Amino acid sequence: MPPARTTVYLDPKLYRAVKVKAAVTSKTLSDLINEALLQSLREDAVDLQAFDERRSEPSRPFEAVLQDLKRDGLL
Repeated sequence: MPPARTTVYLDPKLYRAVKVKAAVTSKTLSDLINEALLQSLREDAVDLQAFDERRSEPSRPFEAVLQDLKRDGLL
């Protein structure tokens, strides 16, 4: 399957930084964007796996966590 084409609007400073990185690493802008997107999706997959593995663990209301932090002088 040929690569899909799309238009992405980048912040000008980010664009300049990525262009410099592409030149320094001898990679294309597309390569760097693809790598960054893949890394983000891999991180999401790891997070989702952790949620699934911990699904049966008991949970605590956020308010209770805040109360404990206040009690311990951390907030």
